[in-house]
Order: sequence, then C-alpha cells, then structure tokens
Amino acid sequence: MTQVFVRGPWRWVLASSALLAVAVPIVRADPPSGLTNQPSQVSGDEITEAQEKAVDRGLEFLAGRQATDGSFGNAGGYNAPAAVTALSALSFMANGNLPGRGKYGDNVRKALDYIISRQQESGLFTSDQNQAEMYSHGFATLFVGEVYGMTGDDDTKEHLQKAVRLIERAQNPEGGWRYTPQPIDADISVTICQVMALRAARDAGIKVEANVISNAIAYVKRCQNPDGGYSYQSTGGPSGFARTAAGTASLYYAGAFDDDSILRGLNFLNQYPPSPANQNVDQAGRFYYGNYYAVQAMFLAGGKYWDDWYPAIRDLLIHLQQPTGEWAGEVDSEYCTAMALIILQMPNRYLPVFNGKGPGS
Repeated sequence: MTQVFVRGPWRWVLASSALLAVAVPIVRADPPSGLTNQPSQVSGDEITEAQEKAVDRGLEFLAGRQATDGSFGNAGGYNAPAAVTALSALSFMANGNLPGRGKYGDNVRKALDYIISRQQESGLFTSDQNQAEMYSHGFATLFVGEVYGMTGDDDTKEHLQKAVRLIERAQNPEGGWRYTPQPIDADISVTICQVMALRAARDAGIKVEANVISNAIAYVKRCQNPDGGYSYQSTGGPSGFARTAAGTASLYYAGAFDDDSILRGLNFLNQYPPSPANQNVDQAGRFYYGNYYAVQAMFLAGGKYWDDWYPAIRDLLIHLQQPTGEWAGEVDSEYCTAMALIILQMPNRYLPVFNGKGPGS
C-alpha cells in the first residue's frame, strides 16, 4: 500500500488510496480576530549571538549530566527521571540531533533506550517513585512520538502505539487526565501533557480516536474562567499563569479554533510578560514550566504575540543562565536547563509538534 502524507490546516494525516490512518478530523473556522492561522515565521533577529552561546553552553552542561543508563534527573530528588529524560532529549532534538545523528545524537539514543526500557506491559512509560506517573508518561510519549515522526523506526512505532492506547484508556469521563493511569480524576496540568503526546503521535501517523480529542477539548474549556485564565480543575478556582499557558497550548494542539477561548487565554498571559519583575508573579515554583507552554502558545499564535513574547523570554533566560551553563530554581537543574533550552530553540522549528509540521515536511 502506498502511503503519502497529506497536509491539512494544522494537521498531517497519513493517507492511502483506501483509508486515512489518523481518525481525528479537525474542522478549522477562520481564526478569532487578532490571531494568525499559521505558526510564527522566524525573522532574522530572533536567533542572536548571545542566544546561540547560551544554547551551546546549556547543551554542553546537560550532556555532561546524563547518567550511564541514559537517564536525566535521577540526582535531583524529583523522582521523575522518565519526564526529565524526555525533556532533556527533546532539548537536544530541538538543536537538530536525532538518535545516533548529530553532535548529541548519542545522548538522544541513550535517552530513547532508557525510556523504552521503562515501558510497562500496559504501555505506561514510568520510572517514578511518586504518584505522578502520567506526567512522565505524557512527556515520554511526546519524545517517542517525535523520534518516530522524524525517523520512521518500526520498533519505536510499536512502543508509541502502546503508549497512545494507554493514554486513551486513562482519559476520565470529563475528558481529562490525572496523576495515575486510571480514568478517575483530571487536572489541566496533566491533561496538557497527554494532549501534546497525542498530537505528536498523530502527526507521526499513529491513529488517535477522535472522541478522545473532542472530549479533551471540552474538558479544557470547562477549566477556563471568565477572565480568560484557567483554573487547575473544572470544579473551579483562581486563574493562574502556568495553568493558563497549559490550557491555551492544549487547545492549540487539540485543534480547537471554533471560538475565542484561545484569544482570551493569550490575552490573560499577556498580563505577565517575561521580565525580572514578573518572574514570581503567579509563577512561583512554575516559571520554567509556565513559560515552556506560554512560548509554544505565542509561537502558534504568531504575529505580535510571538514578536513581543519571544525576545523578552529569550533575553530573560540568557540573563538567568548560571556561569556553569545551567538554569536552576525549580525541581532540579536538569529539568530547568531542558525547559530553558526548548524555549530558546523554538525559532529552530526542528520539532514537528511545535510547528504544525509532520513527517515528510
């Protein structure tokens, strides 16, 4: 059977003469006023000499912290090496490295081997000692999805398919996900991890059930408050920067463009532009996490949203980098460094999930 990749608005679908392998229709209306319909185009002044030096130093630091088993984050006390390993590997891939290819290709390969070795029969990727297994699973599935989408390796595909089926089974009746792989509860933070993982898998040609995506969209929207921000759960609560960044990114990756939910989320985020003064405004303990999602939302929004946001977060991160090349202050230095590197390298457009491209692009 001949397979080709056919691009539609905000999606790639794997097609043959007889069927579509990705069962997630996306109906795209005109974007709300103020938004573009494409990810931001890179301009010449985004990638500066200072940014390049910061990235080089950060990647060198991170590579030196990889354990012999391929993992990252084991020494930080966070007890989520699967998640930190996945994020660290993504930061290398954002620089153009693939398993066994590129300056840090061996680091990516070892990280992939570690993640694959930790997959349970159920499909769950985890090496955690805490109760936040679905965080690790979401980040790990995202990483494996990006690897498969960029390499087409059949063994990686099998592991990715099992991981996707686990995510689908773990979705709760509201449409969200929680810390453990049981469909009992949900929150916006764990939900975005699964939505991004499903998007990466879908972009790579893995079937994702349409009702899983539509139910996730419904859950995320129920978490949005009248001010445009997001509460932690659908039961209500105050709006916050990090969860609003996660909620807005969720809608982008799920392909929900049918109302002004994204625009209202972006405008809420714009109350807290990256700056030293805003570092701890509604971001205490979640600065890197929040900006990891915020920069993605702004990139996908394009236009003035991206043009204003990226230079500000870029320059702030360059200022925050330690002399050793690392970033710190949240969870552990490997986690912070991986997050900072992914943010700084958004203009590279190497990772398909971050720019709406799929295999063959």
